[in-house]
Amino acid sequence: MLEYFLVFLTGLALAVILGFPILKLCQKFHLSQTILHYVDKHAGKSGTPTMGGFIFILAGIIASAIFLRGDVYIPILVLLIMLGYGLLGFLDDFIKIKFHKNEGLKPYQKLIGQFSIATIVAIFVYFKLGGELDLFGLNIDLGLFIIPFIIFFYIAVTNSVNLTDGLDGLASGVSGTYLLFFGLIIAICAGEENLAIISFALVGALLGFILFNCFPAKIFMGDTGSLALGGAIASLAVFTKLELIMPIIGILFVLTALSDIIQVAYYKKTHKRIFKMAPLHHHFEKSGVHENRIVAVYIIITMVCGMASLIGYLFVTGVL
Repeated sequence: MLEYFLVFLTGLALAVILGFPILKLCQKFHLSQTILHYVDKHAGKSGTPTMGGFIFILAGIIASAIFLRGDVYIPILVLLIMLGYGLLGFLDDFIKIKFHKNEGLKPYQKLIGQFSIATIVAIFVYFKLGGELDLFGLNIDLGLFIIPFIIFFYIAVTNSVNLTDGLDGLASGVSGTYLLFFGLIIAICAGEENLAIISFALVGALLGFILFNCFPAKIFMGDTGSLALGGAIASLAVFTKLELIMPIIGILFVLTALSDIIQVAYYKKTHKRIFKMAPLHHHFEKSGVHENRIVAVYIIITMVCGMASLIGYLFVTGVL
């Protein structure tokens, strides 16, 4: 466990060290995103630099590279997938900044990029790792259907994390908490040491990033960061066969995505809204709850779900 603590500290230190020059560069080149006009409570955030995701992406990759050992084929693949989704997000952010609008890539363009990466990963997993899933010791073999399942899983996770990035410190705080408990599960119960190292490296890197991203944020992670995070979270689950535990620990990612889907579908059918604004965190904000309180509650709920999942796995593996 000492090694995991050291990689966590390394990720944290690197994020703090890298954060200052990356923030200065973003400010110097005016890499800021236009705030949506209907998010009136965020009008004062206009001009805040974006693409801050590079802080924890670089810190996480470097920290992981220092501590990885033995067979690093799969861990490197996980980092490359995270980077691939991060580059897709970077392209989206770049277009927003270049043309001074909040819409970057068209939804179908972003979906094509996500689908392409996910398809390559799904085919690789089927031929190299098989079609099995694990849920608290219960083995589920999907066979060939693992391919469409993984494609759906990647698209769902990356977009859910992306939608959660709506308040200062929300996506980074929830993702860091998620990765902490998921890292403990794969370290203690799954025995995937190198993948646990990546998870703890990202926890440290995200904690360092939160120093710049907490309210009032000095920098946003942008789609560069949120898509990279989604790619990392999905990959760690896929390569440990623990995809089915992700919606439990990451319940707020799921609720965020569902609230958006329900809002859009209901409005198209009735021209009325269920929530004051979607995703769900904006509904709470519109209801008068300060974003710091929303972020704190989201993190606490993720922590409770993470602890419950960890205890469950400790029981089924005989550790408890």
